[in-house]
Amino acid sequence: MSGSNVWSRTREKLRLFPEVFAQCAEEAAIYGRCVAATTTSKQELKKDLCAKEFEALKTCFTNAAKKRAK
Repeated sequence: MSGSNVWSRTREKLRLFPEVFAQCAEEAAIYGRCVAATTTSKQELKKDLCAKEFEALKTCFTNAAKKRAK
């Protein structure tokens, strides 16, 4: 079982990440603001505080990656 094919696919996905990320800049900024707002001082981020924002970012990444793959 050769792992070279796995690494090739992984490298390709990582190479495309900046392009996909650029398409989701607004969603990433909104998620980042949510995380920053909920972690002021030494407060830790708690699960699901920014779930809605994370889902929007995840959906954007998924859709951008699908468009790029075509």
